[in-house]
Amino acid sequence: MQYHQAVRIGQERSRKSQMTLFSHAGFAMLTLTVKKSQGVFVPVGEQELVAMAEKPGEGWLVVIVDEEGYAKSQSKVLAENDAKEILNKATSAGIPQYLGQVRLV
Repeated sequence: MQYHQAVRIGQERSRKSQMTLFSHAGFAMLTLTVKKSQGVFVPVGEQELVAMAEKPGEGWLVVIVDEEGYAKSQSKVLAENDAKEILNKATSAGIPQYLGQVRLV
């Protein structure tokens, strides 16, 4: 797959995740659209999982990640309790929680 194809597919997947997170958090932005796998760029995965990630010294993010933990969309920086509330809303709506390491870059 060529890089520009991976970007296009990844953007579609990340935009879908952005809208999913927006419906629970009221704000969401795109994070990653491509990732490196075995030395080549590929689109982020299709699966949507929700997680919390700490930004040291700033607060917490709620993210929608793929099956490998690559963040496709993220909330704004939140207080921990607010992030937990959004996480609970998302899991209650049927989005599985991701418990592994979140990759923001």
